[in-house]
Formats: sequence, structure tokens, C-alpha cells
Amino acid sequence: MKEEKKKTSMPERIVENVKKIVGVRKKKEKEEKKDLAPHKLQLLFTIVQRKKAEFYTDLIQHFGANMQMTLLARGTADSGMLHYLGIDGSEKSVIISVIREDNAQEILSAIEEKFNTVRNGKGIAYTVPLTSTIGVAVYRFLCNSRSQLGDI
Repeated sequence: MKEEKKKTSMPERIVENVKKIVGVRKKKEKEEKKDLAPHKLQLLFTIVQRKKAEFYTDLIQHFGANMQMTLLARGTADSGMLHYLGIDGSEKSVIISVIREDNAQEILSAIEEKFNTVRNGKGIAYTVPLTSTIGVAVYRFLCNSRSQLGDI
């Protein structure tokens, strides 16, 4: 049996081809928008013993954090509570880092691993969403996307 080809007029074929081309362009535009979509940012707070602050700052830097700030702090728990929790001393550092949300779980896992394996490396780490920044250049710096979107 021969397949019967449906005869279409020239204008109908032109319309079909235009629809195909427009559909391909729309798909490409959506893919490009996905690539340029902004990365969500989070503030990572890491509280560790003061003498371990540089170690954890370097660890977080390894994951692409472009901005970190280390603050000196002092714990307020009494000696009985410190002994109960297994914490030595009250001299602490608070490391505040700006990280990308898509890296947050990986960074927290690495920090948790170090909390469990490094001697006297205990601490606390948590993230808070960063909802806005002022300026495209600042945003690109913080999310470390300059190489993806072109140099500033």
C-alpha cells in the first residue's frame, strides 16, 4: 500500500515552517534565560573556636565564597554548661560568608565533617537567605558569576 501524502498548499507549508522556526527560537530563548537566571544567595554563619577560625575561613573559601568576615566573640555560658556540652573555653569567632544557595548543602556537609574529625574543631553553622543586593556588579561579585556573565 502506498502512503498517501496529504497535499498542502504553498501558504500552508510556509505557515508550518514559520511555526517550527518560531518554536525553535522560543526554546533557545528559554534556555538562554535559564543560564542567565540569578543565583540565590545565602549568608552562612559559622561559630567556631577562635584559634580554628582561619582553618574554617579557608575551607569555606575553597567553595567559592567571595566575601567573608570574621568577628571576634565570647561565649556567655557558665563553666558548668561548657563542661556539660564538652566545649573548651569561651573565646569564639563568628565567620559570616556570602555563598550561593546551590552550594550551601555541600558547604554545610564539609563543615559538619570537619566538626566531627578535626580535634577541637567543634562549632555551629547555619544559613540565612539573602533576599536582595544593590547593583549588578555587587551581585555578580557575591555569587562568583563574573566568569559566566563576562567580566565587570
